[in-house]
Amino acid sequence: MSTYGSYRQLRLGPQRTGVSKALAKNSPLWRLDWILLLAALTLSLGSSLLVWSATRGRDSLTHGDPQYFLYRHLTNVVVGLVLCAVVIAIGSRRFRTLVPFVYIAVIALVLATLSPLGSTINGAHSWIQLGGGFSIQPAEFAKLAIVLSMAVVLSDQVDAGEREFPSHRAVFRGLVWACLPMGLVLLMPDAGSTMVMSAIVLGILLGSGAANRWVLGLLVTGTAGSVAIWKLGLLSKYQVDRFAAFANPQLDPSGVGYNTAQARIAIGSGGLTGKGLFHGTQTIGQFVPEQQTDFVFTVAGEELGFVGALAIILLVGVVLWRACRIARQATDLYGTIVAAGIIAWISFQAFENIGMCLGIMPVAGIPLPFVSYGGSSMFSVWVAVGLLQAVRSQRPIAV
Repeated sequence: MSTYGSYRQLRLGPQRTGVSKALAKNSPLWRLDWILLLAALTLSLGSSLLVWSATRGRDSLTHGDPQYFLYRHLTNVVVGLVLCAVVIAIGSRRFRTLVPFVYIAVIALVLATLSPLGSTINGAHSWIQLGGGFSIQPAEFAKLAIVLSMAVVLSDQVDAGEREFPSHRAVFRGLVWACLPMGLVLLMPDAGSTMVMSAIVLGILLGSGAANRWVLGLLVTGTAGSVAIWKLGLLSKYQVDRFAAFANPQLDPSGVGYNTAQARIAIGSGGLTGKGLFHGTQTIGQFVPEQQTDFVFTVAGEELGFVGALAIILLVGVVLWRACRIARQATDLYGTIVAAGIIAWISFQAFENIGMCLGIMPVAGIPLPFVSYGGSSMFSVWVAVGLLQAVRSQRPIAV
């Protein structure tokens, strides 16, 4: 080696290979929360077996192809991972500048759903058919729009160093931004998604450090609004029937209470370790409706038993635990609010979905995050994971 080469090596140190660069402490891979990523990925990939079990014998849905929903579910997971990677690559700060465009695009999609372009499925005019068996549900993306828009509005002055906590004016503006998509989704009517959005708004207010009077006011307003909607008859008949069946499960077990009754039978029959994957009698007999989407948890309860059902709950818990760490360690209020909104979103939606399968919550027609079949739901939760990873990635790495 020449004298110059020896001097250069002493000065610059050994040259890093591609692998060593990827594993360096300041590399993007090092900054990822791998526990969060693996927990979410395990839920998404593992649930493909549950979706497959729930649909492989339903020829009317699969068009004679038993693997139809399996392949589509896995495709949704892959697309979700790509969207997650794109969000991480953009980064938290740059994505923040795109929030107005994201918000406008989501509002346009929701308005298109309410137009003749939208389709009615299960009583809700909340879908847009794309052809070829594909469709989107803009209400799922409206949840992201609320998280991002409120995070920008509430954090602007605080992150600029002008205030310690969001001002009353900023909170009011944030609520206005949230009310538009919530009101449009309620017109569909999609009461389940509106419930999730309300939980998101509450979680954001708590995470932002807004004055307690806003949180209390939101709770009072939400309660009064729910009573008014009920009294004025603004709910569809099928929605009223769902709440009636929840209040009295024996009201009509062969009618409005059928879904809940069959779901509880399926879960209860699984025992400790279940009947075995693809061997659930309730699942094979197709007694539980919408089992690949809203009631996919019943497949786990029947075929994998208490152990399998508990594993799903624990994995969701791991996702929420890591999201809480990201919220606590965020370098700005914007990141904290984004994480807080996602925590409220996933936690409430998972509790509601599992609760309705167990009969302790009313049937609301919302998917189980990372588990239920559905492209819009899968895409939105993986974008949420990407946002969490982007927030974490901007945190300085200790040397």
